[in-house]
Amino acid sequence: MKHSEEYQKFTNLVDNLLTVSHEEMMQREAEYRKQVEANPKRRGPKPGTKRKPKAVMPPSASGPEPSDIG
Repeated sequence: MKHSEEYQKFTNLVDNLLTVSHEEMMQREAEYRKQVEANPKRRGPKPGTKRKPKAVMPPSASGPEPSDIG
């Protein structure tokens, strides 16, 4: 597909501006994580906390067996 010269120049410019190395992205992500973890009013689960496993009910406590009904 043939594009205009302006389109090609614009596309090349945007590609050059938006190119960021993987190392740079990882560094920025690490800095952002530090800021987020430093916020005491942060919502959601805190790092290092584990969820409690749900209690497993014994079969007799969950109700009658289907074969016992009617």
